[in-house]
Amino acid sequence: MFFDDKIWMAKNEEKVSLLLRMANRHGLVTGATGTGKTITVKVMAESFSDAGVSVFLSDIKGDLTGMSQPGINTEDMQKRIEKFGLDEAGWEYKGYPTTYWDVFAQKGIPVRATISEMGPMLLSRLMGLSDVQEAVLSVIFKIADDQGLLILDLKDLRTVVQAVGDHAADYKTSYGNITTASIGAIQRGLLKLESQGADKFFGEPALDIMDWIRTDENGRGMINVLNCEDLFQNPDLYAAFLLWMLSELYETLPEVGDADKPKIVFFFDEAHLLFNIDSKELQDKVVQVVKLVRSKGVGVYFISQSPTDIPNQVLAQLGNKVQHALRAYTPADQKAVRAAAQSFVVNPEFKTEEAITQLGTGEALVSFLDEKGAPSMVQRAKILPPQSQMGIIDANLLSELIASSDMFEKYFRTVDRESAYELLTGKVAASSHAAAPQVTPQPAPSEGPWDCACGQTGNTGLFCQNCGKPRAQGFAPGTAPQAAGASDTSQDGPSLIRSIQEEKEAAEEAARQAEATLVERERQEREKEAEPKLTKEELAQIRREERENLKEEERKRKEKEKRKKELSKAASSVLTSAGKTAANKLVRGILGNLMK
Repeated sequence: MFFDDKIWMAKNEEKVSLLLRMANRHGLVTGATGTGKTITVKVMAESFSDAGVSVFLSDIKGDLTGMSQPGINTEDMQKRIEKFGLDEAGWEYKGYPTTYWDVFAQKGIPVRATISEMGPMLLSRLMGLSDVQEAVLSVIFKIADDQGLLILDLKDLRTVVQAVGDHAADYKTSYGNITTASIGAIQRGLLKLESQGADKFFGEPALDIMDWIRTDENGRGMINVLNCEDLFQNPDLYAAFLLWMLSELYETLPEVGDADKPKIVFFFDEAHLLFNIDSKELQDKVVQVVKLVRSKGVGVYFISQSPTDIPNQVLAQLGNKVQHALRAYTPADQKAVRAAAQSFVVNPEFKTEEAITQLGTGEALVSFLDEKGAPSMVQRAKILPPQSQMGIIDANLLSELIASSDMFEKYFRTVDRESAYELLTGKVAASSHAAAPQVTPQPAPSEGPWDCACGQTGNTGLFCQNCGKPRAQGFAPGTAPQAAGASDTSQDGPSLIRSIQEEKEAAEEAARQAEATLVERERQEREKEAEPKLTKEELAQIRREERENLKEEERKRKEKEKRKKELSKAASSVLTSAGKTAANKLVRGILGNLMK
């Protein structure tokens, strides 16, 4: 509970408390199943909320829904309250401001992110792509970004991948080789994601992470409970979601340094899934975010069964630790116990390694950072009971709480706006094709900014910064007529939209021609069927007439050729006698001249 400006977590002979200003130094809650980790997390979350700090809880088993309801007074609870002396500290049963979330929108308000926000690195991990395939996916994102294609959901990405694959040769010189095998692997990965329900996670409205950092009218921090019962069945999607959330926090929140208290504290259950990553680049990113997000006012608390589940680079950043009992049944278990014991500052009153295996349910070894930021000596203590209800609340009550949340109207309905899928398939809403309102061009003012017809806006001098035209030929801001081609953005490679439109037009033209040919063929068949059927005798008579006609045509052809030959021979004879007569005349003329 929040008491005396500290988070009172446990008690032995003295109170064991976590300093609020040290809460953003991260922490670790570990222990075997059934040793009390969930109760510890509830007590910490309640205390942070009372201190005005927002909280995120990943609810793997669904037993954190009771955070919104006051706890139930029982005989066992009354004994614990008296044992800890909680009545004197003002302890009471109460519910906390709680918002319920669920990626699959079954037991909470939907949580969504766009494909672009997730990025190719996390998507590659989700789809199990190789390094080469991840590089191809990054190229696809780059092409879409260069061409202004929004990738918001799975159908957008699938459409862009297919379009880039169909025109891979056009982009080879600008973006590198895009192999058919890689395109196929990516498409198979997308089908896998869709079958796992990821299509419900990717889309809009995307979660605004600032909606988790809120307080109620009493100044208590909002507790955001993410139902992970179904999400946890897909460990890769669960881990990718948590990594995306950490990245969003790191990129969104401003630097605050060492604040008096965190802005928000995250509790990640089954934390080992976060670090079960093959990609070294992704591992490095996780470690970097955990190291640096502290200065953003964010505390991260990992929940797992053993400290060995957490990489040493991350474990070194976790200053606040609550260790519940571990069981040393095997050599591996014994090694984990020794590792856990060695992570604490030794308390001379007991042997840490032995104590870890002897702890009862609700008992823990606790070590928090002191005022100087140094780890305190480990204490063996009993964890305080939670003030809210333990366990699951009624399903009808949960539905009422979800529907009454102020976040319900903002996130519950899916928004499917124009993006890559609509642009590349031509399924654009009719309203998007409405003609833009005509703006009457106005002359440029004598002073102040002006626009040029070439497309350059915000000119302030006497001449256009782009084409050099004078101010006198310019226009008032927002009234310049658009130059031809001004709307085209510079890009490498052909436009995917234009290429697909051309292919679509060609396909439509081919379809029209095929349809016309089919119609003509059907018409001819109908005419043929409409002709009267002839008897065998009539058909034989027609064939005889056709043969006779052919013979007659052949006879006429031969007569024509014979006449042509006769005419040719006559012409040759005429030309020969005429030549002889002309020669005689020439000889007589020559002889006459000689005699003279």
